[in-house]
Amino acid sequence: MSDAIPRMTSRPVVILPYEARWALEYAEIARAMAAATGDTVCRIDHVGSTSVPGLGAKDVIDVQITVSDLHDCAAALDGLRRIGCTRGDVIEYESRALLPPEHPGLAKRYMREPAGARRTHVHIRQDGALDQQMALLFRDYLRATDSARLHYETVKRRAAALFPDNIEGYMWLKDAPIQLIHEAAVLWAQATEWSAADVTLRTPRAG
Repeated sequence: MSDAIPRMTSRPVVILPYEARWALEYAEIARAMAAATGDTVCRIDHVGSTSVPGLGAKDVIDVQITVSDLHDCAAALDGLRRIGCTRGDVIEYESRALLPPEHPGLAKRYMREPAGARRTHVHIRQDGALDQQMALLFRDYLRATDSARLHYETVKRRAAALFPDNIEGYMWLKDAPIQLIHEAAVLWAQATEWSAADVTLRTPRAG
């Protein structure tokens, strides 16, 4: 994690208590995306904090769409654009404290919700890539581990209090704790023989 605190003014960073409506809203979004993309994608999953029952979160639905080749996914992107999703033209990279900024396992295409729709972040990642796997593992570990879920929410609320209008500062403060949770999640996955393939739920291609 860099010593320099990013400073970007944003809309207020607000952590809400977990809401059951998030799962229902995701299911509706996933159905529309599955219909639009068909067999051009491998799977669609609810990820991020709103996918973890009991975890406080920003009111944003994170959707992960897995494709077989991130560099050859124009058909999937076109399908999402047909239902109004925007962006996705360039490959972006996640920020991870312990990895180079353009590590290939952190690559994704990023899209946003159609105009006027509820706020949704769409992460298109390659099947088997580091972040594609970690998004699913992070979710499942927090679903299964009460203490980790509680501590992560504490970090999120503290970060929001310190950076109430600076989303980059909020993300910066969470970066190192997320890495620690990832390390614990990997140990948990080894102990439980967790596999991303085992958690696929298709309705259709939606998890």
